[in-house]
Amino acid sequence: MDILKPRYVPMNRRRRIYEGKAKILFEGPEPGTLVQFFKDDATAFNKKKMDVIDGKGVLNNRISEHIFSHLNRMGIPTHFIKRLNMREQLIREVEIIPLEVVVRNLAAGSLSTRLGIEEGTVLPRSIIEFYYKNDELNDPMVTEEHITAFGWASPQEIDDIMALAIRVNDFLAGLFLGAGIQLVDFKIECGRLWENDMMRIVVADEISPDSCRLWDVQTKDKLDKDRFRHDMGGLVEAYQEVARRLGILLENERPKGNGPVLVQ
Repeated sequence: MDILKPRYVPMNRRRRIYEGKAKILFEGPEPGTLVQFFKDDATAFNKKKMDVIDGKGVLNNRISEHIFSHLNRMGIPTHFIKRLNMREQLIREVEIIPLEVVVRNLAAGSLSTRLGIEEGTVLPRSIIEFYYKNDELNDPMVTEEHITAFGWASPQEIDDIMALAIRVNDFLAGLFLGAGIQLVDFKIECGRLWENDMMRIVVADEISPDSCRLWDVQTKDKLDKDRFRHDMGGLVEAYQEVARRLGILLENERPKGNGPVLVQ
């Protein structure tokens, strides 16, 4: 059976593989595939702040699909196969490396706090940081020494991850700048994709305003999850604006929180 034309199975009949803060992974229609479901849950500060924001998952699904489709066409390997509906994507099953990879172009967030650099300062060059994925430890920042010593990734895999991060940064910076948006920083996750006896590192998870800091070039208005983190309001409207500028939504289109719903 062609995995690009999966047989749709209702969620209440699928086996749940994993549930995170913003997404749920279900068993896919074919071996080696998963269905990734985007929730409306909004979290910040490692779930210390939580809410449900109607329509957020739909927007993140559409925006992430748009970005991953471009990355695939450019030859940047990802887990993404296709979007199935308003809230779901068909993806390849990968072994997630327990690292959050953050690429910073301007000072913001924890970097500004840690180093006392004014938010918005252009960095001398793009900086790549690694954080150990562990909510109980608040995702601590780690070095390459930690990563190799504890066996989270090999030196070659770190090189591959950094090369992917740089390529993704170059693409995203241009994509968003063309839409009048400045890419301040972003987070990606990577995974090991096994194909027979061959393994390669691919970009996984999602790339959306949940995982990027995006500022309007002219006004510096925040168009990302900082609107939720800092009680600014207007999160869905900001995500809609990003989608419209990328040509994903029509000018007056507003995704509702409908489509497949989570069956408990």
